Amino acid sequence: MPRQTTIHIRNQYLKFSAAHFTIFSATERERLHGHNFAVSADITTEVGDDGLCFDYNVMKKRLKTLCDSIDEYVLMPGNSPYLDVSIGDQHVDVRFADEHMTFLKSDTIVMPLANITAEELSYWLLEQLLLDDTAEQYAISAIDVTVSSGYGQAASTHWQSDGGFK
Repeated sequence: MPRQTTIHIRNQYLKFSAAHFTIFSATERERLHGHNFAVSADITTEVGDDGLCFDYNVMKKRLKTLCDSIDEYVLMPGNSPYLDVSIGDQHVDVRFADEHMTFLKSDTIVMPLANITAEELSYWLLEQLLLDDTAEQYAISAIDVTVSSGYGQAASTHWQSDGGFK
């Protein structure tokens, strides 16, 4: 009978720096600021007859690629009900309440999220990990992705093969 284990992936290079502001309501938001976000993952899967689950480097490389793809950008939520985001040839124009902000397009990533928070970023990263058949290929039954925006504050998103996101 197969047994399961959980692989914990935590490496110093699984990180990204980004600017953002959290939106609290139609009229309240944080000031633009930045974080050095740290990313980790817990992956539950079967242990094979050879005592191995899979090559951990597969997931480490995928997480690193995802972190690198949003590193050193201004992250903007494209699905916020409180922002009007327009992407032009060279600029991203953002309207919030009575404010108008303009960012260089080359410095900004508009993400398909409602807010730029650890909660949303952990969900996005996990969703990206599940875009291919890696979970099925390696008999992964659960994945937790955690994003920390500083010491003592983090959020995780959980996925299970038999129930989706939780």
